[in-house]
Amino acid sequence: MKLYPSSLHRSQDGASEAQPMVEMNTTPLIDVMLVLLVMLIITIPVQLHSVPLDMPSKSSSALPELVRVQIDANGFVRWNDELISDVTTLDQRLTTAAALPNQPEIHITPEPNTPYALVVSMTALAQKMGLRRVGVVN
Repeated sequence: MKLYPSSLHRSQDGASEAQPMVEMNTTPLIDVMLVLLVMLIITIPVQLHSVPLDMPSKSSSALPELVRVQIDANGFVRWNDELISDVTTLDQRLTTAAALPNQPEIHITPEPNTPYALVVSMTALAQKMGLRRVGVVN
């Protein structure tokens, strides 16, 4: 029984000799193509997620005002080293800062033992009032 009759050739002495195959083996090429396709499918969704950044332009020469908001472990808030006694005063300061044409940068500085919930609520309150430049610093 001959498996590949076109690729075997009998010589004059009766021994069969293998002839070179004329067809190209495409299996490795298909394997490489499938690997590249899977890599493309995996990497494209990562590139679609982006974080919008408000980067300063070269033309803006005026540096924004810096407001340091310090929060201690007991929940007391200081606005540029001035103790804020109630939530109404804090809301007024945040609203005033948000209404400025050149909004200040709000740097929230928690003490080491400050609960995380206080820091997050302060950040959320500043963003709710319309401030865009809010960050937590050490």
